[in-house]
Amino acid sequence: MSQYRRLLLILESVARPSSALSRASALAEASGAAIHIVTCGGPYSTVWLMDKAVQEHMHVDFMKGQEAHLKEVAEPLRAKGLQVTTEVLWTEDPVGELIRHVKELPADLVIKDTHHEPALKRAFMTPLDWQLLRECPVPVNLVTFAEQPLPRKVVAAVDLSQPESQIGGVNERILAAANDLALQSNAELHLLHAYENSPAYLTYAAGPVGWSKELQDELTGLLRANFNQFAEKHGVPEKRRHVVLGSPIRVISDFAGREHMDVVVMGTLNRKGLEKVLGSTAEQALYQVPSSILAVRPPTEG
Repeated sequence: MSQYRRLLLILESVARPSSALSRASALAEASGAAIHIVTCGGPYSTVWLMDKAVQEHMHVDFMKGQEAHLKEVAEPLRAKGLQVTTEVLWTEDPVGELIRHVKELPADLVIKDTHHEPALKRAFMTPLDWQLLRECPVPVNLVTFAEQPLPRKVVAAVDLSQPESQIGGVNERILAAANDLALQSNAELHLLHAYENSPAYLTYAAGPVGWSKELQDELTGLLRANFNQFAEKHGVPEKRRHVVLGSPIRVISDFAGREHMDVVVMGTLNRKGLEKVLGSTAEQALYQVPSSILAVRPPTEG
């Protein structure tokens, strides 16, 4: 059964090898989904200083060049029998335009490259990446590399330290998105929860109490029981359940590298104030996790 009907692939305006293209092509072949490929450009911040004729010339040149580029990209995919459409967007609001496309197509999954910088062991995120993580209503796969264009191992990184009702059902959405991708790719599905032994992280206590080793062990036991109950509910085999002590970013990064995960599925929330500046766990993970990220927002947001 197909998990996807339409994929939205966002390509950069500069032609270069694209792992996101490989991922989209492989998923489309596996699912029969159509691919809509877009590339975005727009006026520079100083364009108002330019003559109107120069502005129009820039616009026309960009559109012609990108249309030719996308035609070249699409032809090999169509030769495989895939349904592919292309579009060049010239806009001052790329995020708004892309979100509108997601809703109008409608798209089931957005796929985009995020470049890995080997020397720094970091991913390079554009402002567009950050905004898509925060605002896109469907899962977003930011691909740093695709040694396996069709994922072979997928891990859902959940946070069960808070009641599901308080975080908008995001854990359910994370696992659903991970399961969709795993089913479509015939990949192994793993479930991971990282936890820290601190009163702020484990929220099961009914009220203010002394923080002793006995209480710590009791709360950890409750968390593990809750995790296993969640895994049982969704049919995750015991050998693919992982509860690991440590900070979420470090645990997820180490686990993804050690277990050779192709995709880590995580939740992201709209942030305000200081939290928005610091970024969500998913946003920070892009700098450290040695695999692609599939980011999911809770259904209650926007």
